[in-house]
Amino acid sequence: MNQRTRPISWIKPALKDFEKSPEWGRAVILAALTIAADGGKADIARPMHGMGSGVFEIALPFRRDAFRVVYAVQLAEDIWVVRAFHKKSTRGIKTSKHDVDSIKNRLIRLREML
Repeated sequence: MNQRTRPISWIKPALKDFEKSPEWGRAVILAALTIAADGGKADIARPMHGMGSGVFEIALPFRRDAFRVVYAVQLAEDIWVVRAFHKKSTRGIKTSKHDVDSIKNRLIRLREML
């Protein structure tokens, strides 16, 4: 394969939140993002419904919670990480309206910026 690896870029608040996750989780997530940067899709990444094509979520189960990272592959040349958060299981597996709204707003602002 002669495809070049795409850069991984972070929206600052997403990087700050990512750095708060446990080290083992960061390593797994970075490995999945590297697969995306190389043009693939990690087994732990899945399309995030309602966000348009090219937006994926990585969810790492941890006890009864999950660490989640949302990234976009169809914005400019980079893989863009738009949100990282620790989802507490207060209402099952559904992502909260606050988190969904935050992701949508960041995607809109990022598209405008690029």
